[in-house]
Amino acid sequence: MINPTKLFQIKNAWDTFSANHPKFSKFLQAAGKHGIGEGSVLEVSITNAAGETITSNLKLTASDMQLFESLKELAGK
Repeated sequence: MINPTKLFQIKNAWDTFSANHPKFSKFLQAAGKHGIGEGSVLEVSITNAAGETITSNLKLTASDMQLFESLKELAGK
């Protein structure tokens, strides 16, 4: 069962994250409008303070899409 208090804390943390990084939130919205779906490839690169970069990618599966839909429902979107 989902703890409503924890869910509220996560929402507040996401709101703070979105306020601190507005371009990322807009990026996610734009990506969603362009039809992310099964077979889409997500790639993430992280560069640390020392300038070292690591990159990984994944191809979305049907179960990934089910997870995203569940998260959207949980967020009320």
